[in-house]
Amino acid sequence: MSNITLHTLSARKQAGEKFAVLTAYDATFAHLVSSADIEMILVGDSLGMVLQGQDSTLPVTVEEMAYHTASVARGNQGAMIMADLPFMSYATPEQAMESAAVLMQAGAHIVKLEGGDWLCETVSLLAERGVPVCAHLGLTPQAVNKLGGYRVQGRDKHSALKMLEDAKRLEQAGASMLLLECVPSLLADEITRNVEIPVIGIGAGPHTDAQVLVMHDMLGITPGRTPKFVKNFMPEADSIQDAFRLYGEQVRSGQFPADEHGFD
Repeated sequence: MSNITLHTLSARKQAGEKFAVLTAYDATFAHLVSSADIEMILVGDSLGMVLQGQDSTLPVTVEEMAYHTASVARGNQGAMIMADLPFMSYATPEQAMESAAVLMQAGAHIVKLEGGDWLCETVSLLAERGVPVCAHLGLTPQAVNKLGGYRVQGRDKHSALKMLEDAKRLEQAGASMLLLECVPSLLADEITRNVEIPVIGIGAGPHTDAQVLVMHDMLGITPGRTPKFVKNFMPEADSIQDAFRLYGEQVRSGQFPADEHGFD
């Protein structure tokens, strides 16, 4: 796979072609994921839960994110690397720039942060300084205590309109991508059609430009209840890398996610 860039993924959206995103946290899995032609690797603060055994993403630090981002960068074979800015590492624009610099220097190609239009100034300042940004809307796990749990967001008219407006404002501020988590499929479709930048979905139905899953979930090795939006690809695969390849193929063909993986 040739190196994937923002230009690559923007061109995919304009052509109506989907792309696949998977998490990875170390060099070995980064090599397997990228060698299976997955276009983007997310070094997610989900590592707090799947690697560290925490009950949320909140304890993860910038230093831990930088360590895992550097590990992924060493194993990567051409995928674009997105890294999460962890909880309270971008409370001010100045702090966001410092935190983003650490992750970009560790090997990230784009950083992701959670929140609505209150982030516009931060997004603009980062973009002006050469840091691509993915804005994460919908269920934002870092705000789990405020949200009262892991709940679908944007189901009522007011919150749906607010999310759509936030998406447009973040794009105008300079965001290079959006990620929608656990939002109704129809709302995700509307947002995707109303912005020019690529939209990645997780639990956001089949109409976004891309899909992301936590690697452990799609391999069927996450303990506890499996979320509705997850599919275990291992039963169809001959190996872990084959499962990654199948996932990418089914995302690009539109086979995954199906309607059953989304929310009303």
